[in-house]
Amino acid sequence: MFHEKKKIVDLLKSKITKMNKKRALEFFLWLTSIFFATQIYSSINGPIKFNQVKNERYTQVIDRLKDIRNAQIAHKDVRGFYASNFDSLVSFVDNGIFTLIEKRDSSYLEYNRTYRIDMLKEVEIVDTLGFVSVKDSLFGQNDSYKMMAKVPIDGTDSEFSIKSDIIDKNGYQVPVFEVKVMKNIVLFDQNKDLLDQENKVISVDGVNGTEIILGSMTEVSTSGNWPTIFDAKNKE
Repeated sequence: MFHEKKKIVDLLKSKITKMNKKRALEFFLWLTSIFFATQIYSSINGPIKFNQVKNERYTQVIDRLKDIRNAQIAHKDVRGFYASNFDSLVSFVDNGIFTLIEKRDSSYLEYNRTYRIDMLKEVEIVDTLGFVSVKDSLFGQNDSYKMMAKVPIDGTDSEFSIKSDIIDKNGYQVPVFEVKVMKNIVLFDQNKDLLDQENKVISVDGVNGTEIILGSMTEVSTSGNWPTIFDAKNKE
């Protein structure tokens, strides 16, 4: 009788063990399927999310670079050269003055001693109409220009790199400037593999290279290295 009870107990234990193993296997397969599903989702959604963040941040950075460009062009128009640092550029916006002028063609008769007759002489007349502050003209009541040096991305305290110079171009001395920031700074918290791919981009629809750049130190240019899509966004 005792042996029969023992066989029954052993049989029950065996069945329970098999059931536990089966449940453990099912649980393991369930976890494995979740893991692979997550990996597949990340591989698809990761680049999509990266591009969304990238485009949003690039737009913010490029908008600020456009403000810097407007300020630099005004600086050159008034002073004849570009600012080499942000302190002087901001100070110029604060204190600079545009002279408003009107140009018109005119003519008058002038006696020519050689030919001994009155001859028509054409001239350009420049009239000063008034003066307006650079700040009011470019930024109105917006004081965001005071933060021009800062890269406008939450989570980083980085600043744009800025420099200017006078270069020889075909025998003429011309002012140039360049402002730039590394993509690694703009996308500092993004997936490193996707960021590495972005740094190698060469495309008409992308920002080529490892930096977002405005201007040039070797060419006469006030353009940026971004595609026109970022200019179109401002017009919408």
